[in-house]
Amino acid sequence: MKMFELIKNFSNDQSGAVTVDWVVLTAAIVGLGIAVIAAVSGGVRGLGSGIQTSLNSATVVTLGTLGDDGN
Repeated sequence: MKMFELIKNFSNDQSGAVTVDWVVLTAAIVGLGIAVIAAVSGGVRGLGSGIQTSLNSATVVTLGTLGDDGN
């Protein structure tokens, strides 16, 4: 009889339910973050390559002497 009371008390105990809820919520947020990173990483990589190409092909122009108006 004591075993049945222990099982009944265990099944009615809700003290860990909040912890389980937070664990599930945290796992969902981490999963969403990983999905966002996977979706965005290709575009960011392409953008970085475009910026690198632009910077590599850029040239620096010589301005001459400061304050010289060319006359």
